[in-house]
Amino acid sequence: MFWLLVPLALGIALILVCALGTRMPGSSHAGPLPALTAEEQATSARLKDHVYMLAQTIGERNHVKYEALVRAAQYVEDQFRDLGFSPAVQDYLIKGRSYSNISAELPGTTFPERLIVVGGHYDSAVGTPGADDNASAVAGVLETARLLKDRPLECTVRFAAFTNEEPPFFMTKNMGSYVYAKQCRRNNEHIEAMLSYEMLGYYRDEPGTQSLPLIVRPFYPSRGDFIAFVGNTGSRKLVRQLVASFRGHTAFPSQGAVLPSLVRGVSLSDHRSFWVNGYPAAMVTDTAFKRNRNYHTPGDTPDTLDYDRMARVVHGMARVVADLAGHETT
Repeated sequence: MFWLLVPLALGIALILVCALGTRMPGSSHAGPLPALTAEEQATSARLKDHVYMLAQTIGERNHVKYEALVRAAQYVEDQFRDLGFSPAVQDYLIKGRSYSNISAELPGTTFPERLIVVGGHYDSAVGTPGADDNASAVAGVLETARLLKDRPLECTVRFAAFTNEEPPFFMTKNMGSYVYAKQCRRNNEHIEAMLSYEMLGYYRDEPGTQSLPLIVRPFYPSRGDFIAFVGNTGSRKLVRQLVASFRGHTAFPSQGAVLPSLVRGVSLSDHRSFWVNGYPAAMVTDTAFKRNRNYHTPGDTPDTLDYDRMARVVHGMARVVADLAGHETT
C-alpha cells in the first residue's frame, strides 16, 4: 500500500510546485495596447528588416546549409559593428568546420566585472527558414543592443548570438551556447543573469490559440497574446525580477513560470547551457510550438510575425535589462 501512495504523493508535490511557480509579482497588462511611439515604430521596421534578411534573403542556416550559416554570422557581426561595438567572435571546430558565437559588450560603469548576458541563437532547424525560430530573437538581441548602447549602466551587458542550438547539436557539447557558457565558467566570469531570447514574434488574440503543459494549463490564459518568462526552480529569483520589471514598465501582456526542468519546454533553449554551467538564466519566449504551428516547418516565414508587438516586447526588455544592470531607461 505504501508504494502505491508514493507516486500519488510525488504527483501532488509536483502540482503544488508548479502552482507556486506560476505566481508572479504584479499583474499582466489587460485591455487595448497603447499606440506605438515613434521610436517603437522605427524599432518595428528594423526588426522586420533583420528577420527578412536572416530568414528570407539568407534563409535556412545550419550545418546542412553551412554557407548560409556563415553569412548569418557575418550579418550579426556587421550589425554589432554598425552599432559602434567591437564584436568578439568565438570560433570552434566540429568535424573540420568552424562555427562561431558572436558577442558585443557594453562595459559597466561601476561594476564592470558583473555581467548580464542577453542572447539568442541564429541558426535554424533543418528544413525551415526559421523566422520566428530564431531570427526574431536575434533581431531582438540586436535591437535591445541598439536601445541600450548609449546608456550608462552600472554592470556590464553582453549581447550574444549563438550558433548550433538546433538538432543535432542541442543539449550536446557542440551547442554554441554551451561552448560559450563553459568558457565563461573557465574564465571565472561573474554572470548574474542570462536572458535567452527564444522566438519573440508570433501572437494570436483568439481564444484557444495558446497550448501549455497540462499541469500548468489552468493557471494561464488561452489566448496566445503574451510574452513569457520561464525558468527552473534554481532561477526563481531572476524570473520574478524579470516579470516585476517588465510589468512595471511595459503595457503588454506577460506571464511568468518557475517550473521543474522536467516539465516539457522549460529547458528547450540556450538558457539551459548556462544552468548546467552554474549560472542563473531564464527564457523570454512567445512559447514556441505551444503557440506557433509553423515551428520547425517551411511555414516559419517572415510574413507570419507581428513586428509591432515584437517592438513593444523589445522596448520592454531594454528596460528590464537596464534595471538588472543598475540603470532605468525611459
